Amino acid sequence: MPAPQEIVKRSARSRLTVAWYGGGTRRIEVVSGVGPWYESGEGLVAIRWVFVHDLTGTHRDDYFFTTDVGMTPKTIVETFTRRWSMETTFQEMRAYPSRLRACLGLETTRGWSEKTVLRAAPGLFGLFSVVALLYARLPAKQTRSDPSRLRTCFLAWPGKTDRTFSDAVTAVRRWLWVNWVFATPRYHDAFAKLSGPTRAVLLYALAPAA
Repeated sequence: MPAPQEIVKRSARSRLTVAWYGGGTRRIEVVSGVGPWYESGEGLVAIRWVFVHDLTGTHRDDYFFTTDVGMTPKTIVETFTRRWSMETTFQEMRAYPSRLRACLGLETTRGWSEKTVLRAAPGLFGLFSVVALLYARLPAKQTRSDPSRLRTCFLAWPGKTDRTFSDAVTAVRRWLWVNWVFATPRYHDAFAKLSGPTRAVLLYALAPAA
């Protein structure tokens, strides 16, 4: 059989509007076909290939391949463009300041089994979203009766000029300790025996390090 490049040269192109990088759409031209692919130990495997030409000219011509020959060219292209947002998320998270990586634990994840890979990173990204949502719902001002209810907490270090995710984790952790953990009958009486300044020192000293 001729190579895909030879088929593209003499074939009519179909025009599609597909979901594109960054959540937008893009007009493209495609040529698609099904052919054999040799896989070591498997013999010939049927694959669907798709040639993609971006009509705006911002992306180079490219070919995509899948062993699911039932997929349409539109589905194949959109599956690839969705993958890009996931790749850049991981790249930017690993390149982000070390405080954020340390808070999430993303830098230390080393999974080699399928279940670990499917659970670890999604769980950490889900935790990031939960912390961000809880932080956004915390009261904006500190109250004297509850020193943990401080949304505008700020952990200072050289060069820092704004609130960070570590600040959000600290604020949410203090709020959960006071309003959930220390509010349970098991811990409430012991926590209540501490004076207000002592409680504040413990919360502000331990929450960032926990």
